[in-house]
Amino acid sequence: MDIKAKITEIVEKIKKDPTLKDEFTKNPEKAIEKLIGVDIPDGAVDSVVSGVKAKLTGDKLADAAEAIKKIF
Repeated sequence: MDIKAKITEIVEKIKKDPTLKDEFTKNPEKAIEKLIGVDIPDGAVDSVVSGVKAKLTGDKLADAAEAIKKIF
C-alpha cells in the first residue's frame, strides 16, 4: 500500500465533499475507514488521521507519510 498516495486520495475526497469533511471533523477514524473500506487497527488509525490532517492543513506530505510509514 502506497501510504502517500492513499493520504492524497483521502484528502482530495474530503476536500470535495462538505458532508465528508464534517464527518472527518467529528470522527476522523470512522470517516477514513469508510473512505478506504478497511477497518484500520486502533494503533494505526491515529497515524493515518494525523497524516490526513497534516495534508489538509498544508503540512508537508512527506513528513506525515514518514511518520506513518513505520506502521505498515
